[in-house]
Parts: sequence; C-alpha cells; structure tokens
Amino acid sequence: MTRDDIVQKGVEAALKLAETEPWRDLSLHAISEEAGLSLADFHAHADKDTITAAVERSFDAGMSEGSFDPEETARTRLFDVIMMRFEAMEEVRDGAMSYLRWRDRSLDGVGLRLKGRAATAKWALACAGLDGASRLPRGVQIAALGWAIAQAERAWREETSADLSRTMAALDAELIKIEERMEWLNSRGKKRKPAAETDQ
Repeated sequence: MTRDDIVQKGVEAALKLAETEPWRDLSLHAISEEAGLSLADFHAHADKDTITAAVERSFDAGMSEGSFDPEETARTRLFDVIMMRFEAMEEVRDGAMSYLRWRDRSLDGVGLRLKGRAATAKWALACAGLDGASRLPRGVQIAALGWAIAQAERAWREETSADLSRTMAALDAELIKIEERMEWLNSRGKKRKPAAETDQ
C-alpha cells in the first residue's frame, strides 16, 4: 500500500468518525482502527496533521473528471467542476461539516483554509481547461475564483435541498460577477490584441 493510499484511507476514516465526534477530538489510534489499518501502517507515512492537511485535496479530487466540452462557455465548465467538489462533500456532509467547523475556528485551520482555497481554485481552472494563457495575472484569477468558491461553500453549509440548489445558485451568481467584472471567463485563455491592432 502506497503512502497516498494510506493517507486517503485516513481521510475517509476521519471523515466517518467526525460524523459523531468533533474533528479536534479525533485520535490517530481511532482513525487507524476505523481505516482497518495499524498504527504501524501510519507511522512512516501519516499522522493526524498529515491526514487533516489532505482533506481539502480529497474534496478537490472530485473535480478531476473535468469539463472540457468546447460547446460550453468557460463559466459553465467552471461551474460544473466546482459543483463536482460540492457533490463529493455532500457524500460525507456530517464529517465534512465537523472538519469545516474545526478549520474555521482554529489557528492551524485558518492556515489550511487559505492554502487550500488557492489550491482548489488552481485545480478547478485546470479541470475546466482554463489554466493556460489569460489576459489577467494568475494571482488575480486564483483570488477571484477562490472567493467565489468560499461564497458557494457558505451556501453549501446551509443547504437544505437534495439537489444542492442553494449552492448552485450562490456559485453561479459569483461566477457571473467574475465574468462581468473581469471578462476573463469569456476570453477562454485568449491574449488581448495589441493596442495598435485594435485601433485599426
């Protein structure tokens, strides 16, 4: 079993345990038992901090199927891949909520949130085929998309519909704002023409 396999099993076990226990109270011993592994299996590969740091990446993996239909707009493709992430979170909602409460109320968690949000935005762009050239600086793209994901996550926390309609509405609204204010979602990675060409 590879390190990645052990870490992923740890994440799955921790999210399961977190359905009934606060994230901060989880122990590596309990996680290993839930995962069907021994502490020795984790010793060389992962502790609780490693498992915790991998939770966001585990959710991001839900976007990996990608959305590359050339007939779809860039905004639609981004919407599709980001909703895949929320669908993955929905499958483990109670555990994910426990993790999110810990993440947002602890100093260690705040650091993970900031780092994880940027990583999620970068992977969403890649999965939508939008990580190529753009008229906007890469950092601006990531910050804008990270903000949109954060607002959608707020809606997901309050979601009451099985079809995630609240989350979808919040995400779509934020992506529309980006599209209207920055226009880069419509550029599909095309570079701006030089001023001399546009004046002709």
